[in-house]
Amino acid sequence: MTVKDVIKICKGELICGSENTEIEEVTQDTREVKEGYTYIGMKGEHRDGNLMYEEAVKNGAKVCVLQKASVENKINAKEVQEKYPNTSIILVEDTKTALQQMATYKRSLYDIPVIGITGSVGKTSTKDIIASVMSKKFNALKTLGNYNNQIGLPLTILRLKDQDAMVIEMGMSQKGEISNLSKIAKPTVAVITNVGTAHIGNLGSRENILRAKLEILDGLQDGGTLVINNDNDMLHNWYENEAPKNLKIITFGMENKSDIMPYDIVLSENGSTYKINLDGKTYSVNVTVGGNHFVLNSLCAIAIGRLFSIDMQDILEGIANFELTKRRMQVEKNRDGITIINDCYNANYDSMKAALDYLGKINANTKIAVLGDMLELGDFSKSLHQKVGEEVARNKIDILITVGELAKEIVKTAEENGLDRKNIIICSTNEEAVEQIKKTAQKGDAVLLKASNGMNFQEIFCKIFN
Repeated sequence: MTVKDVIKICKGELICGSENTEIEEVTQDTREVKEGYTYIGMKGEHRDGNLMYEEAVKNGAKVCVLQKASVENKINAKEVQEKYPNTSIILVEDTKTALQQMATYKRSLYDIPVIGITGSVGKTSTKDIIASVMSKKFNALKTLGNYNNQIGLPLTILRLKDQDAMVIEMGMSQKGEISNLSKIAKPTVAVITNVGTAHIGNLGSRENILRAKLEILDGLQDGGTLVINNDNDMLHNWYENEAPKNLKIITFGMENKSDIMPYDIVLSENGSTYKINLDGKTYSVNVTVGGNHFVLNSLCAIAIGRLFSIDMQDILEGIANFELTKRRMQVEKNRDGITIINDCYNANYDSMKAALDYLGKINANTKIAVLGDMLELGDFSKSLHQKVGEEVARNKIDILITVGELAKEIVKTAEENGLDRKNIIICSTNEEAVEQIKKTAQKGDAVLLKASNGMNFQEIFCKIFN
């Protein structure tokens, strides 16, 4: 893709530089810019990245795509051309739209397998395990971290070079967002991990969340395949009663009868093993991260691997050796011999339940749950925090430490369900939580950190993982 292509695709105006310059690495962050990069200015809540183009140029950007309204009265084409003769600067009406248009064009240049993943929880970890399996046969590009939104997904696609497969996740908070992402990515395979309660405050009901997740079908290529978690109640009911008859669907699950099902499951804190029968053969599967939800993730990866005719032994190796994105069930011991379960990237009821299930089953002297507010739940906030409190008690967590006003509902319900008040610590700040953890946790104990990203529990992890 060249500057000329961008001008045509985005109806842009070149104010200086060459139309023949190639678009290579693309970023919206001036700190990431290196020699030869393309910089796209983005207007944020607190600052306008369009006005920082000179910093990008000084760092080596050879192309800048800027929003016309932000810079037209602050940039002189002749002066810029004299000052930066080797830089191409393109003005567009809207840089976010331009970024998406560039990604749509870039995707159209590749006839490759694209696996698109969405769901209320588990997108990132499912992406990680599928990418590990796909990499056994393909040079697979995958979403970095959680680059799964209206900006992150296009940036991921623009990283495509010589890869021959792509595994990407699609996040959302509002109706219509998955539809837009799917139309940009045009997946050949769509995966829905589950339908839970994330963003229920915006969408109003789990039924609406289901409809929003099913928007992934809007961009699914003709003849494409949908892979779903058949144990999820919403997806199971949709599959049984509403799924289009002409849509190819592969199901995986542990409870409801599915295309990919395990048996003889053995769960432990360090991972799980199970057996599976496929094509008349029995295979033993080793998952190196604990929890039922990672068994489901691995079943999904098996479904994807078989869809692309990857040898079963390679699929098993990909599952056994996958690397989990940090802050997603990151389990490590600090130098004091305390097991830290860092699952603090984000939180909703479903992921809280899964993390507490895991904590409840591991072998530890004292099990400590450090929980913070779950955000973006709207009118459902109180009831869902209360349900988390029920899970704390059900899993027989020894000590509960909370941060945040909403988390006080967790405390109230946990106590009502049997957790002794003397084993509950309510904190006002993350710093206070750190102090309480250091006072309370000892060698052989396990500490779970879980809250919405806005609670910034990563700073707690950094201070206790010494």
